[in-house]
Amino acid sequence: DEKTAADFGVDVSPRLEVVKTAEPPERKAGMMVGSVDELVEKLKDLGVVG
Repeated sequence: DEKTAADFGVDVSPRLEVVKTAEPPERKAGMMVGSVDELVEKLKDLGVVG
């Protein structure tokens, strides 16, 4: 026997509506560092760490 979702009392109707889709904003290019010390120095220069 084949059963449907309705046979089990399950409502499978869509509950979400797609309003719009859009590409995420483009990210700036990152920077490469050669060591942890250089990373910490760059982060300090950018004011990210104290």
